[in-house]
Amino acid sequence: MDKPVKFFSGRASRVLAEQIANSYGSQLGESSLVEFSDGEFEPSFDETIRGAEVFLIQSTMPPTENLMELLMMVDAAKRASAHNIIAVIPYFGFARQDKKGKPRVPIAAKLVANLLIAAGVNRIITMDLHADQIQGFFEFPVDHLYSSTLFIPYIESLNLPNLIIASPDMGGSKRANTYAKFLNSEVVICYKHREKANVISKMMVIGDVRDKDVIIIDDMVDTAGTLTKAADLMIEQGANSVRAICTHGIFSGEAYARIDNSNLEEIVITNTIPRKHLSNKVKEISVADLFASTISSALSNKSISDNFIC
Repeated sequence: MDKPVKFFSGRASRVLAEQIANSYGSQLGESSLVEFSDGEFEPSFDETIRGAEVFLIQSTMPPTENLMELLMMVDAAKRASAHNIIAVIPYFGFARQDKKGKPRVPIAAKLVANLLIAAGVNRIITMDLHADQIQGFFEFPVDHLYSSTLFIPYIESLNLPNLIIASPDMGGSKRANTYAKFLNSEVVICYKHREKANVISKMMVIGDVRDKDVIIIDDMVDTAGTLTKAADLMIEQGANSVRAICTHGIFSGEAYARIDNSNLEEIVITNTIPRKHLSNKVKEISVADLFASTISSALSNKSISDNFIC
């Protein structure tokens, strides 16, 4: 007898979770959350999940209550005798802390992995981890999806005559090179030096962007300082146009103001993180169908390789 499949969502990803469930051909299960006066909260499943394949959908961007809510839902599902607990984490928070950059600091991505393992997760489905090595922090399967599946068709639809792919920093050069190979394009790299987190002291472009239509590829946009500074610098160096393709739209601080006042023609993101503000320069592509397809493949023990373009 097939195990029942049930979808639930935390507060942070309710809209996306509904889209994923609908794309799969189901709907979100009944759940609720009680908030106490001191700030604590208690999630609850309001239907039986005994023996079910339970998919818990929640991105873990700040505040940390989003991560805690997911962990508590996992614990509740385990105690309610779910057969398998699959955490669907479109945006994996704390992924930038995947190694020690200086002495006496945590490796927070590993800590989060340990918490998910301890809580009782059996599998994770996520998208565009900041570092591929994070998959090795887990002792169970990780289905790591790539937004290139969605972004490549969009880039091709632009029909840019002088396309060139750019990486906003040295660390993203591998990702940019993957896009460039598939699109038969050249690559340029932005070299930047930070005095401290989110503050760039200097930047230079390695490569020629004159008369080129530049697309900057990155896994996330946070304060948008790097992207906007890079776009302005490339226009100064003779680029025809500059666009950005970023999977996760965090948009903290003055990000929207920087984007609106920059030389970026547009920035394309996915809906792994819900947007709080709107901007004419920001376009969004849904990941719901891709996640639903991956979930279907996982349940039927089929390969998910067909979901990858590059």
